[in-house]
Amino acid sequence: MDQTGIVLISHSTKIVEGIKDLIRQVNSDVPIELAGGTDDGDIGTSIEKIQAAIDNAHSPKGVLLIFDIGSAKMNAEMAVEMSEYDQIEIADVPIVEGAYVAAVESGMGKSVAEITETLKKNFG
Repeated sequence: MDQTGIVLISHSTKIVEGIKDLIRQVNSDVPIELAGGTDDGDIGTSIEKIQAAIDNAHSPKGVLLIFDIGSAKMNAEMAVEMSEYDQIEIADVPIVEGAYVAAVESGMGKSVAEITETLKKNFG
């Protein structure tokens, strides 16, 4: 895998599924993993789901986490702290627009650091 992985974190499974569907219209190759909802399918977030998504999305170019609201950021930070990987970034950007831009950049072969810089320029 030569593309940066992307993890979409939301309180709702439907939100992250919809964003992934949108991205797949323009790029079908970028590794995108979803961590939407709680472990039992309710509204909320799950550290375990985020960790599993990080494991599945990880590549030598890194993993970028994009979240929606509130505790999603806190759980993303905890999952990163518990991860064994070095190249993980959390992007504080609008989830739909940020994920779209990140997927385009990942598709161009950019690293997680390069994508994060682009997101800061566009949304920071």
